[in-house]
Amino acid sequence: MEFKDYYKILGLEKTATEQDVKKAFRKLARKYHPDVSKEADAAARMAELNEANAVLSDPEKRAAYDELGRQPQARAGQEFRPPPNWDAGFEFSDSAGRGGDGEFSDFFEQMFGRAARGHRAQARGAHSGAMPQVRGDDHHAKIELDLLDSYQGAERTIALRGARVDDEGHVVNEDRHLEVKIPRGVREGQHIRLAGRGGPGFGGGPPGDLLLEVVFRPDTRWRAEGRDVYQRVPLAPWEAALGAGVEVNTPTGEAEVTVPAGWKAGKKLRLKGRGIPGAEPGDLYLELEIALPPADGDAAREAFKAFGEAFPQFNARRANGV
Repeated sequence: MEFKDYYKILGLEKTATEQDVKKAFRKLARKYHPDVSKEADAAARMAELNEANAVLSDPEKRAAYDELGRQPQARAGQEFRPPPNWDAGFEFSDSAGRGGDGEFSDFFEQMFGRAARGHRAQARGAHSGAMPQVRGDDHHAKIELDLLDSYQGAERTIALRGARVDDEGHVVNEDRHLEVKIPRGVREGQHIRLAGRGGPGFGGGPPGDLLLEVVFRPDTRWRAEGRDVYQRVPLAPWEAALGAGVEVNTPTGEAEVTVPAGWKAGKKLRLKGRGIPGAEPGDLYLELEIALPPADGDAAREAFKAFGEAFPQFNARRANGV
């Protein structure tokens, strides 16, 4: 997908105030609104303006977008792939999902779709001259955990990055730290609810909740799919060919595993119930792969040469369908 430069779309500098964003949007909207504009690309331009305004007029999304814009490849029109879990730790309120009419680009949906989907419309108008009791907005944030936190349960201090507009109309970061109990068996994509830690209520209404979406920090040792966990297990060529008993450091500790003779690409060993804990725990799948020793000396090179001479008819490409 292409990176969207929302400041350029509205003709603004990155130091623009909240009032600057409003003025720029209103001016350009009068020019490109399809109901009044004679420009051939009015509808497309108006869609871009709505999208840019949806981000830059909201302090929370703007702060996250500015952080994303510091990536080296974040240039208008360039192919862009955000880092994994780039928005982890950013706090969005339900009302941060508001932002205009019409369809938004793939860039917006991938960057801010979660915040937009979090929107829960709430009436805040006066009734009979009195402010009704209105529950505060729920807030949403993504947090990164280690997979082992799910196996063991944990207590973690998490830092959340929010934003607000100061008295001069500039967006300023507003961080907070929370102590969070991570329940044993939590899955990626699951939400941890912290009651009353969201936005304040109105008219004496109760505060909203804070919903923390769990993602697992990338780890070269293992990955999770639902409650199942996958772990790479490198084997020496002789272990893979002849079979062997090997020790594997799994998320639940050391395990002695019997590798059958006759390794094939894609072969897995299943350890039932050794995945993420739960009423129905997942399984642990050991993905077997071959690791070659280095040919870093005369003796090692001679050993590889003798190995090749022992299999004169073997063709690695043909054996793997290449």
